[in-house]
Amino acid sequence: MDKQAMKDKFYQYIKNTPQKANGFRITTERYTQLISDVKFAKSAQKKENRHFWLLKHYDTVYVGNVDKLIAPIADEKVLYYVTVEELFEVLYETHLSIGHGGRDRMKKELNLCFKNITAQDIQTFLNNCEVCLKKRANEKKGLVVKPMVFSHFNSRCQVDLIDFQSQPDDNYKFILVYQDHLTKFVILRALKNKTADEVADQLLQIFLLFGAPSILQSDNGREFVNHVIDDLKGLWPELKIVHGKPRHSQSQGSVERANQDIENILTAWMQHNQTSNWSRGLGYVQFMKNRALHAGIKRSPYEARFGQPAKVGLTSSSLPHEVLSSINSEEDLENILKNINCNEESVQEIPRVEVIAEEDLDLESDNVQTNCATPNVMEV
Repeated sequence: MDKQAMKDKFYQYIKNTPQKANGFRITTERYTQLISDVKFAKSAQKKENRHFWLLKHYDTVYVGNVDKLIAPIADEKVLYYVTVEELFEVLYETHLSIGHGGRDRMKKELNLCFKNITAQDIQTFLNNCEVCLKKRANEKKGLVVKPMVFSHFNSRCQVDLIDFQSQPDDNYKFILVYQDHLTKFVILRALKNKTADEVADQLLQIFLLFGAPSILQSDNGREFVNHVIDDLKGLWPELKIVHGKPRHSQSQGSVERANQDIENILTAWMQHNQTSNWSRGLGYVQFMKNRALHAGIKRSPYEARFGQPAKVGLTSSSLPHEVLSSINSEEDLENILKNINCNEESVQEIPRVEVIAEEDLDLESDNVQTNCATPNVMEV
C-alpha cells in the first residue's frame, strides 16, 4: 500500500467515526475560528464565561507570520493543536522518524509537540501501515525473562552479530551490535567478515570512544575467538569476558530482542529509501533505535545515557515545521524568535496526562485531561 492509499484509508476511518461537535478533532475552518475567538477573548475588557473557557483550553502563538493554536503555556512549554487535515502527515512523519516504532514509541514522540492526537488516532494509523503489519506477523515470541539490572553505565555490555550474508552490501556481510545493559544504548557497525581481527578492531574503536565495560559478554565465544580476547585483555587487563547462553539467559535475550528490532527498523529504512545498501543506513537505524522509548527502562536509551532527549537540530524545537524551511541562518532564527508573540496573561493550569483517551476528552467540560510532556517554547 503506497502513502496515498494509506492516507485515503485512514481518512475513511476518520470520516466514519462520529464525534461530538466540540470533540478533539479540529477542522481547518474551526481551527481558524478558534484562533479568532481566543484573540477576542484575550482582548475583551469584560470577560464572559465563554471567554474564560476558551482561555482555559487554548492560546495562540504568532510565529513565522502565522497564528498557531496551542494549549495554554505553562513553564514555557507548548503543545500545538493539529487540524484533521494535518493529522495524517504528522503521524506519518513521526512514524518514519522513529523507524516505524509502535504505539508507545509514537505516543512519547507525539506528546512532545502536539495536544489533540489521541491513542485511537495512533492505533488507526498503525493498523494501516503495511510495514508494521508485516513486522507483527514475523515477530518471534521468545521466553519472558526477568530483566537484568545494573547500577552503572558500562557495568556489563554485550556484543552480537547479525548475519546479512544472504543480503550482502558490497563487501559488508555482518552487523556488529554492541549494547550496554543498563541504558540499552546500542552501537552498530558494518563488518566485512566475522574474523577475530575485524571484530576486535571495531570493539576497540567503541571502547576508545565510550570506555571499556567491566564485563563484556558474547554468545558463547563463537564470534569472539582467542585472538579477540587476547587483544582486549592486552589493552584492559581487568576486562572480564562472560559468555552468555544464547536464547535462554536474561542478558543474551536482551541483545536478541534488540537484534530483531534493529532488523525491522533497517528493513523499513531500506524500503522507504528504495535501496539495498543497508550499511549506509546503520547510522540512521542506530539513532532511531536509541531515541525511541524502551519499555524496560521507561525512557529512550539516549536519554538514559546522556540525560536528555536526542535532538535533530531545529526539527526538535517547538517551532512549527512549516516555519523551519524559511530559516537558513542564525539571523533568520533570531528574527523568528523575536516575532513570537505569546500570551503573557496568567491562565489557570490544568492537569495533564501523556495521551488523551477519546472517552476522557470533553473540551466543553471543566474536567479535561490533557498531555504533559512538551519541549520549551524558546529552546532551539
